[in-house]
Parts: sequence; structure tokens; C-alpha cells
Amino acid sequence: MIIHDGSPISPPAADRRQFDAFREGFYDCLTRRADTLFELTDALLCGQGKVTDLAHLSLEPEHHRGYGALFDAVNSGRINLEALNARSTAIGVPRMPEPTGRARIVLAVDVSNWLRPDAAASPGRAFCHAYARGSGQAQMVPGWPYSFVAALEPGATSWTALLDVVRLRPGDDATEVTAIQLRGVVERLIATGHQVASDPEVLVVMDAGYDVARLAWLLRDLPVILVARLRSDRVFYAPGGARRGPTRGRAPRHGDKLVLRDPATHPVPVCATEHVLDRYGTVEAAAFGRMHPKPGSRGGFKDHQGPLPLIEGTVINLKVEYLPGNRNPKPLWLWASKPVPDDGQEMDHWWSMYLRRFDLEHTFRFLKQNLGWARPHLREPAAADRWTWIVMAAHTLLRLARPLAVECRLPWQPPTPATCLSPARVRATYRRTCQNTVHPAKPPIASTAGPGRPKGSINRTKPVIQPVGLAHYKVK
Repeated sequence: MIIHDGSPISPPAADRRQFDAFREGFYDCLTRRADTLFELTDALLCGQGKVTDLAHLSLEPEHHRGYGALFDAVNSGRINLEALNARSTAIGVPRMPEPTGRARIVLAVDVSNWLRPDAAASPGRAFCHAYARGSGQAQMVPGWPYSFVAALEPGATSWTALLDVVRLRPGDDATEVTAIQLRGVVERLIATGHQVASDPEVLVVMDAGYDVARLAWLLRDLPVILVARLRSDRVFYAPGGARRGPTRGRAPRHGDKLVLRDPATHPVPVCATEHVLDRYGTVEAAAFGRMHPKPGSRGGFKDHQGPLPLIEGTVINLKVEYLPGNRNPKPLWLWASKPVPDDGQEMDHWWSMYLRRFDLEHTFRFLKQNLGWARPHLREPAAADRWTWIVMAAHTLLRLARPLAVECRLPWQPPTPATCLSPARVRATYRRTCQNTVHPAKPPIASTAGPGRPKGSINRTKPVIQPVGLAHYKVK
């Protein structure tokens, strides 16, 4: 390893052992076409440019097989996802420091779309929300939506620790799928000892496309706090309290109304803070405790037995003086699944962690632009899932290679400390990093090419045009 003053040092032995152990463990999780899939992962990381297609990855020196074997592995390989998830969680997750001095795990969940508008023969496509440049350019484009869960890192960074990914199928209820996904991640964190009873609750941040109140109800038995953005047209209610008036009857379920757009309905906050920041000016935050939305009789609670539950949480109003390029920004509304915050510091921690959710957008951009996650033109969704997990494992290998990375920069790139290298900079030096590491893949067996299709023959089997469904991952 070479640091900035040019003096060579050896990488830490513990980091090297962890890197080697994950490579061997990842190879063990490949139960079919293991050698080709492992070499594909190395070729994906050792390439110096942006990935444009799968065929060119077979030309990398790390891939010792032909392009036919590569496509066969992507289409017909097999990965033990349960074992791979356990190994990815066992290597550890980053923690965010709290004002109290403790550190907690912060998870971000979001959906990223693999758009396939021209793949009429590909099954499992759903209409995805796509946004073109400019305002008001939202479109519904057929594709494969994927739900990602990642752990956020402290500091100004574009790194996240990807922990799980699930493809949303047409007709899926995204709230139920996300609840199962988050439950699996949290249970793995508990099983590996990264989350114990004495630790603060796991904080999960998400955007406004989720039914966060119902999600909190589905995860009520786990040590998690959910924080999500709210649309400005939402309405919440205070606890009903005792019945008013001299007559007898059932006590009201809903109290005073809180209309987010109407300041006249805003009650006295349970806590409020004010800060002055260089980037945003004066920042004012106020929390309204024990606020619940009115549960609907349809949707997620249509099969619920008995009275519909009232899910209380904290509504947070965040106002900033100005934003970069916007001198009159609208207030930001959040909902936290904890009914009342302990104090203003905990409330500030919630909204500041929500702002860090955008680190996951940098990860999506790196997966799509650099690693070419959504580039291959695959027909079957199972092959798309397999390629997605290969990209996930490659990103985990990059994260483990950070302390081992040798700085390799272009002449016009500024020097960067080894602890601040971006994922793209670590990938640029990955070939050097893995020169002396373990390579469990076996060499290919020498053989001759098959005869292929006879000349003049035509494939007369026409593909079946598949319908496009709708994945319900937006709150209507």
C-alpha cells in the first residue's frame, strides 16, 4: 500500500484476512456455475471503465472463460442467497454516533428501477415511476423495481453497506414485502451480535412512497424506529381522550385534527429546537407527539379482525431559511414511529438521519453508471435477480477493499486520503488489491467449441409477449 508521502506500508493483517474470508465465503455461496460467476465478479471490479454490457466483461484478464459460459452462468447459475445474506451481515455494519455518545445502526430502504420498456417478452415487469429531467416529467415505464436495504455510514461519504435486495413483482404489496425484508435484516443483525438489547433501536429512514404507519404496525415487535417523509396534504389526529358532554357512550377514538398544510391546526409542540447552519441558515424543528393517521378500512387492514389499530407516532415539522438555489423552501414533514421523543436532541437526530438517506442515491448511481447494474438486456427475471446479487457482492468486496486500496489517480484528480476514497477510486485500484489474495475459482477445462446451429436454420419459436403489471410501491 502507498500513502500520500510515497512511503510503502503493508495493509493491516486483519483487513486482509476479512477480505480473503469473504471471497472464499462468497465462492461457497455459488452452488452452480460457481467458477464462472466468481470470475465474472472479479472481472466486474477489475475493469477500468464503465460496464456497458456483459459480453465485454468476458474479455477481462480475470475472466478465463468465453462469453458463452458467462451468459450460461447468468442464466442458469445458482446462488445460496440465505448464506450470502448471512455472510454479508456477519462482516459488520457501520454505526451512526448519537448526541448521547452511543452509536446506533441506521438503515435506509428505497426502490430503484431497472427499466425494460422494449423487453416485451420479459415476464414479471411492472410499471415503474421514472422521472426525466425537468419538473413534472414523471412517467410510468415498464421495468423491474428492486427494493434495497442499506446501512448508512457516518461522515460525508458516498459509501453505504448494502444488506439486502428484493424484486417487487406485479401485484405485490410493497409494505408487506418491505416489512419482510426489514425483519430479515434486523433478525440477522441480532443473530450475528451486531444488535443487542442494550443498543439503541435500529433507525430505518425512508421516503414518502411507503405506508410508514402500517409498516410500523407490522414491525412493532422489533427494536426499530421508522422515520419517513410525509406529503404535505396528510392529516393526523391526537388521542381521543375522555368523552365530552353529559351523555354516555363510547369515548372518541380521534382527538384534535392536525392538518399539515393548515398552521391554525398545529398544536403546541412537545419539543422544539433551533439551529443556525452555514448551508441552510436558521433551521427550526418542532415535534408533535402521539399523532396517528386515521386507519382505512381498505388496503392493508382489510383482513384485520376487530377495531382498526391506532398507530401513534411523532410528527416533525422542519423549516429551513434557505436551500442552495431556493430562497423560499417548503417545510419538510416527517413521521417517526416512536410516540414521543425523549428530548429535542433525539428529534434532531431523527431528522438529521433522514437527510442522510440520500447517500443511498449515490450508491444507486454507482451501481448503474459504473458497475452497469441495469445495462444487460436479460430476458428472464431470475437472471436479472442473479446479476443483481453479483453486483451486490461486488459492492461488498469494494467496501472490504477500502483499507487495502492503493491510491491510483489520474493526473488531474486531486490526492485523497485513503480513508476518503470513493467507490470509483477503490474500484480503479481493485486489480492491484486482489493480486495477492485468494482465488478459489478453478481453471477452465480445455475444450473445443460446439457445432452451434446449422447454417441456414431459422429459430421459428417466437417469444410470448408478456403483460405488464403494477407494483404497488407508491402510496396513493
